[in-house]
Amino acid sequence: MTIQEIQQLEEFFTQAGKQQVPIYLNQATVITDYEHFLESHFMPLKLNPDAKVNLPLIHRLKMLKLLIESNA
Repeated sequence: MTIQEIQQLEEFFTQAGKQQVPIYLNQATVITDYEHFLESHFMPLKLNPDAKVNLPLIHRLKMLKLLIESNA
């Protein structure tokens, strides 16, 4: 993922505003603190966007984005 793609995702979440919690991404992933979730996912991506260890972070952010878009 490029820095530009990360910035676009971050901009989407900024524009979407704070979401009501809990948010269930799947059976094993429940977001109870929206701001902390975003911060804890974007920080590692900004530090090392190409690391393969960050792929689950990207996947969860994209799942959340789809969920927000489908509920809009």
